[in-house]
Amino acid sequence: MLSAATISFLEEIALNNNKPWFDANRDRYVAAKEDFEMMVTDLLKGLAKLEPAFAEQKAKDCIFRIFRDVRFGKDKTPYKPNFGAYFSKGGKKFPGAGYYLHVEPGGKTFAGGGLWMPESPILKAVRQEIDYNFDEFKSIVEDKKFKKVFSEMTGESAKKAPTGYTEDNPAIKYIKLKSFVVSNNITDKEIQSKTFVKTVTDTFTTMQPLIEFLNRGAEIS
Repeated sequence: MLSAATISFLEEIALNNNKPWFDANRDRYVAAKEDFEMMVTDLLKGLAKLEPAFAEQKAKDCIFRIFRDVRFGKDKTPYKPNFGAYFSKGGKKFPGAGYYLHVEPGGKTFAGGGLWMPESPILKAVRQEIDYNFDEFKSIVEDKKFKKVFSEMTGESAKKAPTGYTEDNPAIKYIKLKSFVVSNNITDKEIQSKTFVKTVTDTFTTMQPLIEFLNRGAEIS
């Protein structure tokens, strides 16, 4: 669970996204960051059952900085109004599939994951894996428990069938995707609940077969 002070900090930085306010509230930021790190540490302990590599990782290896890179985007606000962490066997820069936790008050918190905008060779390999093993893939994404947690797979889709595939391919809906992402929304009340870590762990556990399938397809060990 996260403290009320952490949630309050995130709510307020969303309304005061500027350096003077942040500097004046730096102690609150440090406390909120440490609170989030403690929660991620607890989460890693449970996730080690899914992926042995997580047992060797530290919270700081998974957590994203709150400071935004404003060089290229239109949004020039200097801070993210959220805390985020990415979990994969290869760390934050791992090119394959992984798990993501996004904490943002206002009903914007979610636990999700998958493969986001992979490079062309990886995308082609995953599409081929889906095509060759569609029955297995379908059994994962159409599983009753999976569908109860994740309503649908999202991601930008190609307008036409990729080279080598036709529109009548049974898997074309998924083959057209450029990302393979699922997510489960978490309420503001749940963030501060003692069951928060369990909720996220259970969500990631349900997602595990998809992550393993995607990484196998991407031929990333």
